[in-house]
Amino acid sequence: MSNSTKPKSAKGYKGWGMEGAVARWYARNTANRDRQKAAAEVVAGQLAPGGSVLEVAPGPGYLAIELAKRGAYRVVGLDISRTFIEIATANAKAEGVPVDFHHGNASHMPFAADSFDFIVCQAAFKNFSEPILAIAEMHRVLKPGGKALILDLRPDAPPAEINAEVRNMGVSWFNSLLIKFILRWLRKRAYSREQFRQMASQTPFRTCEIQEAPLGFAVSLTK
Repeated sequence: MSNSTKPKSAKGYKGWGMEGAVARWYARNTANRDRQKAAAEVVAGQLAPGGSVLEVAPGPGYLAIELAKRGAYRVVGLDISRTFIEIATANAKAEGVPVDFHHGNASHMPFAADSFDFIVCQAAFKNFSEPILAIAEMHRVLKPGGKALILDLRPDAPPAEINAEVRNMGVSWFNSLLIKFILRWLRKRAYSREQFRQMASQTPFRTCEIQEAPLGFAVSLTK
């Protein structure tokens, strides 16, 4: 296997970049809910009433909050950023929905085995410092028959699609330029189809299903 297709077992990201002012800037500029509502509909469509769902790396908590609005689910979030936990908790309180946000690392989750019916991770997986361990942890905390869904950027995401995505965010011209730059840089951290398959093969999931979207992949894993 070539180095271009083999995923790294670890990356140099430890979460420090999403604390304080950086986290607050991110929260302000990702507050457009249309994308979160669409993702929440996808997840809710796979959850039975009363199901338990974990969002890994919820950031400001917008997706978790949208899920909590859609049914009698138990919704939990886990993020490595303490600032995001504070922001997400405040956002859920303001929206009047019960979401339990925890501080912790995706590769060492503070939950018992067989805890959740569904796991979702959106726009964050490429930044995990131990991606294979994170997938293995998803398997551990899922109930038998449970599913995980990773939604993330493709390494070949077209510039035109990045531009369209940013236009739909409704941010200022300066933040628009900054976000475009960040997304183009983040493509270098994103994983290909083959890399996702290789990572899944090194965990108890063994396999995964991958669907392509204009900007990214939807990677589904079943326990």
